[in-house]
Amino acid sequence: MTETIAAVATGAAPGGIGIVRISGPRSLPIARTLCAREPRPRTAHLCSFLDPEGAALDQGLLLYFPGPGSYTGEDVVELQGHGGSMAPQRVLRRVLELGARLAHPGEFTERAFLNGKLDLAQAEAVADLIASSSEASARAAMNSLQGRFSEIAGQLAAEILSVRMHCEAHIDFPEEELEAGWTDQLDQQMQALARRIREVSRQAAQGRNLVEGVTVLLAGPPNAGKSSLLNALSGMDSAIVTSTPGTTRDVLRESVLLGGVPITLLDTAGLRQTNDPIEQEGVRRSEALLARADHVLLVLDASRAAEDLGILATFPAGVTGRTTLVWNKLDLCPAPPAPAPGLPFLCVSALDGTGLDALRSHLQSVIADTTPADTTFSARARHVEALDAALRQVESARTAQAAGAGLEIVSEDLRLAHEELGRITGAVTSDDLLGEIFAGFCIGK
Repeated sequence: MTETIAAVATGAAPGGIGIVRISGPRSLPIARTLCAREPRPRTAHLCSFLDPEGAALDQGLLLYFPGPGSYTGEDVVELQGHGGSMAPQRVLRRVLELGARLAHPGEFTERAFLNGKLDLAQAEAVADLIASSSEASARAAMNSLQGRFSEIAGQLAAEILSVRMHCEAHIDFPEEELEAGWTDQLDQQMQALARRIREVSRQAAQGRNLVEGVTVLLAGPPNAGKSSLLNALSGMDSAIVTSTPGTTRDVLRESVLLGGVPITLLDTAGLRQTNDPIEQEGVRRSEALLARADHVLLVLDASRAAEDLGILATFPAGVTGRTTLVWNKLDLCPAPPAPAPGLPFLCVSALDGTGLDALRSHLQSVIADTTPADTTFSARARHVEALDAALRQVESARTAQAAGAGLEIVSEDLRLAHEELGRITGAVTSDDLLGEIFAGFCIGK
C-alpha cells in the first residue's frame, strides 16, 4: 500500500457533482500541485483544479483528511467538482499524471479493511448497502456496516474460546483432578453453543436472502406452460413459447421484486426421459437446480391433470417441503383439478392472467418466511457456510467427548470452530478470498 490510488467515485450519468477520490502517501502533494494551495485538514476549500499550464480543468471543493482519521486510514483527498462523464475524467487524468494510479474495484474499502478501519463483514456490507434494492435490505446492510453482525460473530467466538480455554487448562495441568460434574457441564456448554450458532446461522440465511435474493425454480414436465408463466410473472417476453415439447433447453433467468425482496425466477427444461443429448443436458441442469433453489413452483397442465400428476412419483422427496404445486392452463380446464396430497397448490392461467395475483401473494408469503421484515443484519453465502462449518465442529467436539476421546481432540475441534467464525470478520482470511470479495465492488469505493 505504498502506492497512491485514485478514481472517480461518482457515476458517469449527468449530475450536479462529480467526485475524484485519492488515497495514499502522495495524496497531499498531488492536492498542493493540482490546486496551488495548502489545504487545511477537514476543511472545504473552493478552488480551481489546474492543468500543467495553470489553466482550470474544473472548479469545486478540495477536502483533505489526514490518515489515520480517514475512510481508508491513509491520507485521503476528495475533489468535488462538476458531474457528468467528462469533467471528473479530466481531473482524474491530471491526478494520474501527478503520480497516482487508477484504483482497482473496491480498493479504497480494501485498504480500509487492511488498515483496521473496518472488518471484512463490515466491508462487504458497504457493497451490500450500495446494491440494496429495498428499504429492508438497506436497513440490514447498514446494521452490518455499523458492526451488528460482527458483534454477534465476536460474541460466539468469545464463547467458544472460553469453553476451549477450560479444556486447555485441564490439558496443561493434568495433575489437577476434574471437579465433579465437569464433564456434564462441558457438554451443556457445547450444547448451548450449538443452539446459539444454529440460531445465528438461521438469521444469517435470512440476511443472505435479503441481499442476494431468493431463487424460485419453475419445474415440471414439458408443455406445462413454465415459459409462459415466467413471462407472465416477470412482465417480459423473454422465454420462447411454442406447442413443441422440449423448446426450453437452457436455464432462463428473470429478476422481479416482490415485497421488497429480489427474486430470481428460473425457467428450466421439462423433466422427462429423452434421447436428445441437448435436451438431456437441460434436464440434468433442471434436476441439479431443484436441490439448490430456495423455492420450487411445480407447474403442471390442468387440462391433463391425471397424466402430469405422475411426475410426483419421481419428484425428489427432499424438495417437496419447499414446493408449491401450480396448476396452469386453467383456461383449458372446465373445473380445477383436485389438490395433490401434502402440497400447497394454486390454479392459474398464464395465458389470461387468472390466479396470477394469488400466486404473487403466495410467493410473498413464502419470501416473508425466509426474509422477515425485521431481519437484523445483512449476510452472504460465505458467512452462512462459515457458521454451518463452526456448528459441525462444535457437534464433532460433543461427539468426541461423549465417546471418551481425550480433551485434546475436543479442544482441537473447538479451535477449528473458532477459526471458522474468524473467517466472517477477516480475522482468518486469505489473499484469494480478499481478491474475490473486493473484485465485486464498484471502482471508486
